[in-house]
Amino acid sequence: MNSPRRAPVIADVARAAGVSVPTVSRVLTGSTPVSDEKRERVLRAIEMLGYRPNAAARALVRGSQPLVAVFAGNTTRYGYARTIQGIEEAARAAGRIVVITVIESEDEAEVRAAVDLVLGQTISGAIVLDYDPQGATTLQAIGDSVPTVVATPSAGYSTFPSITMDDETAGREATEYLLGLGHRTVHHIAIPHSGGPGGRAVGWRTALEAAGAEVPDIIGADWEPMSGYRAGQQLAAIGDATAVLCGNDELAMGVARALAEAGLRIPQDVSIIGFDDQPLAELWQPALTTVRQDFVELGRQAYALLDGVIARTTSRRIERAKPELIVRESTAAPAPERLAAARS
Repeated sequence: MNSPRRAPVIADVARAAGVSVPTVSRVLTGSTPVSDEKRERVLRAIEMLGYRPNAAARALVRGSQPLVAVFAGNTTRYGYARTIQGIEEAARAAGRIVVITVIESEDEAEVRAAVDLVLGQTISGAIVLDYDPQGATTLQAIGDSVPTVVATPSAGYSTFPSITMDDETAGREATEYLLGLGHRTVHHIAIPHSGGPGGRAVGWRTALEAAGAEVPDIIGADWEPMSGYRAGQQLAAIGDATAVLCGNDELAMGVARALAEAGLRIPQDVSIIGFDDQPLAELWQPALTTVRQDFVELGRQAYALLDGVIARTTSRRIERAKPELIVRESTAAPAPERLAAARS
């Protein structure tokens, strides 16, 4: 029986390339310039031997630790998963490893226990996905113990470097679009948010007030499509609703199902706009008008911001990424009879 082949080490690369071990190290870390000729020899030797540089060793050479902690309330929902994807891709390209901790509870003791477990490791920094109420509790538990940045769909934090989606502008523009189609007002089904009303709700309200339109009560929901279904049943019971802005696409799909069961047509009777532009939005029937958000890019920018904070090349700041309204089939001018009913 053949024994496993020994994995090549840096000394093997140096021997194959005809250079010193420090020269190979300089090529791997980029810490000191190396001639093009030597660099090519080292890279050829690495490829020939199948050598894989040790990420921890490279991190020690450049004076930092290889682990980055990501704290998130969930990893399966579309926005969370795509943001984590962007963080991981950027971190991997920089030679760092991402450790993910799911914070499901808002209980301070439980959050602190989870945070302390992570901070007990040697990490270089943390990214908190502040998409839900437990995000703020997580940030309080971390404090100033490690370099930390926040990725959030709404307003940034004054005490943490933040990368945010401009949810407020997106909510306002989506509402203005519906009003521009001739709807008397727009209802809003809101997702949970950390610390007060979310940017989408603020933008929605701003647009209605600026137009002199009625501002209906917000219908609260959670993240699940069935929550949207129940909210849609409430909306159908109102009777005169002709337009609704939903906190995410899954809620919009649940709303659409409930309205259809109540005998209402989309978009002839009720127009619906979602948020996120997840892959099923375009395939939904009718195709869902939604606000597209580039969560992967949000994750990449969050890591880049953290990298700058770790290197002390970035001061505290807030970056904003503007979402884009994608108009499809689920929105239209209200049917005259529905508009008349809404006005009566």
